[in-house]
Amino acid sequence: MRVNITLACTDCGERNYSTVKNKRNNPERLELKKYCSREKKMTTHRETK
Repeated sequence: MRVNITLACTDCGERNYSTVKNKRNNPERLELKKYCSREKKMTTHRETK
């Protein structure tokens, strides 16, 4: 049930991070505040397909 996902910055669209999530416990898209190296600040990163 655990799947690998990629997190993309909502501001610039760059795919910076990859992580693992449990689809059964978190069926919706994951959203985290992470550091974006292109923007050089903390931004929201959303799960991509």
